[in-house]
Amino acid sequence: MQYIVAEEGSPLITGLAKMIEEDRCTLRWIWPAGVEAVYISQRLMDDGIVWEEEETGSLRLYTKSEYKANNGYICRLDRARMYRFTIYILIERDEGAALLEQQDRENRIELSANRAKIYYSVSEKTGLFRKNKSIQIQVRTEVALDSDVLCYVKKQGGFPANREDGLMYPFVAAFSAGRNVLPSIEVDKGDRIRLFLADVRRHGQLYELIATT
Repeated sequence: MQYIVAEEGSPLITGLAKMIEEDRCTLRWIWPAGVEAVYISQRLMDDGIVWEEEETGSLRLYTKSEYKANNGYICRLDRARMYRFTIYILIERDEGAALLEQQDRENRIELSANRAKIYYSVSEKTGLFRKNKSIQIQVRTEVALDSDVLCYVKKQGGFPANREDGLMYPFVAAFSAGRNVLPSIEVDKGDRIRLFLADVRRHGQLYELIATT
C-alpha cells in the first residue's frame, strides 16, 4: 500500500478520541464528507518505538456502516502495553489507491489499557542482640515483569520518599505473574526499604505500584 501526504482540501480525520474500560478500547472520530471507509493501523510500542516494521500487515478496513453499528471502533488491549492507532483515509487515484498521511497527526493516538497492578510488601525480622535485620520482599503482580521495571531503595533512619532518597538497587531477575517471594536480604537495623518503578517515564502509564501490609 502506498502513502501520500495530505494537501490543502484533502479529506481529513479529526476529533480522534478514546474511551477505555479495563482492556476494552473504543475509538471515535469525525468522518469527513464523502468518506465511507478507512484503514486502521494498530501497532505495539515500547519507549516510543513502534515494534512492527511492516505497517501494511496491521491495516484493517473499517466501514462507516460498521462504525455506526458499533458506535465507534472497538478492540481489546493487552494490559501494560502501549499502542499507536492511526486512522487512514483511502484515496483512489489514476496511479492506484493510496493511504493519506496527515501531517497534523490528528488521525493518530497513543494509548494503553488500564495500568496493571503490582502489589508489594516488605517484612522485617530482627533479634534483640543482632546488629542487622532480615528483610523479606514479596511482589504480587497481575502481569509478568522484566527485571528492570522495579527497584528498591534503602535509606538509613526512615523510609525513602522516592528513588533518589537513598541507595537504589535493581532487581536481577524477572517477576512472573502472581506471587513472587524474593530471597531475604540482610540490612542494618536502622535501614528502611521501599519499592519504586525504576523508570516512571517508561512505566508510569503501564503499571500501578501498591504497598500492602
